[in-house]
Amino acid sequence: MRSLLFNLHFIMVLFLFSCTSKTDNSSIAKTITVDKGGNGGFSSVQRAIDSVPSNKKEWTLISVKSGIYNEKVVVPEDKPFIILVGESIKKTLIQWGDHGSSNLSATFTLRADNFVAMNLSFVNTYNLDTPDLDDRNTILWAPAATIYGDKASFYLCGFVGVQDTLTDALGRHFFVSCYIQGTIDFIWGKGQSVYKNCVFNATTGMLGGRAGYITAQGRANSNDPSGFVFLSGFIYSTGPVYLGRAYNQYSRVVFKNTYMSIVVQPKGWSSWGFVGKEADIVYSEVSCLGPGAKMSQRVKWEKKLLTEDLKKLTDLNKFINEDGWIQGQPRLK
Repeated sequence: MRSLLFNLHFIMVLFLFSCTSKTDNSSIAKTITVDKGGNGGFSSVQRAIDSVPSNKKEWTLISVKSGIYNEKVVVPEDKPFIILVGESIKKTLIQWGDHGSSNLSATFTLRADNFVAMNLSFVNTYNLDTPDLDDRNTILWAPAATIYGDKASFYLCGFVGVQDTLTDALGRHFFVSCYIQGTIDFIWGKGQSVYKNCVFNATTGMLGGRAGYITAQGRANSNDPSGFVFLSGFIYSTGPVYLGRAYNQYSRVVFKNTYMSIVVQPKGWSSWGFVGKEADIVYSEVSCLGPGAKMSQRVKWEKKLLTEDLKKLTDLNKFINEDGWIQGQPRLK
């Protein structure tokens, strides 16, 4: 955990907000406190979630005090309208070390719609402190978080793992000023998501010279609305890394105004198992910065999107927020 805390401290101080976000309590019907020291109603995050009545339509705030909560946490489908708030991204950690399944091994699993999290980190400790993943070690699926619910937003949250760190599986999601760390496919799935002002730390140095991948997006067909859109933000890495590889034939990822360090591979992208079908893949970079953002050696099939198509993807209200669900959630202050 020492390396995690160092990375969080260094990068967050460099880039993210130094203030603690608060919610607009006027729209919250109930507040529950979780405290490992016994000064709250619960000492377990999962027990606090379990206490929320099923299918409520009012927001419940679960305030999680500082500490390392060693547990797997699931928000089931019948527990919508939950706000999970820690004291800070560095001090409130939910962690576990399960591995072997992208669906079952996550430290945190969200199945409910209408969810907000802020000021805490989700960590999968499997292989996290392994300095070198050579042939004697096995890299397995070990998500820090798996997100199935629709209309979920995350503010000042950390997601830390090695492979499949953030399984952005299904639904519309909004990530703001988050820290996401991993090595292989560490943001992957079929989500329809916007990542705004986030920091991406690719710990690919543990691969012994092999390159890792930031994204593996799985859009299924040309009518599938899913895709990952990255607005602003920073990409750092301890070794070579690609921006993404195609998890499906219609994979869609856009980076705009993003700083890319020199370790981003010149080709930028991989079509993976869809060689010869790159015409259907939508990978695009717009106005990105840094030594890793040079376009001269990028794959020839990377797309230069028309202005109208680009706006549909990079305009929050056109891509994920057509019905105004983000404004309908409790506001940050």
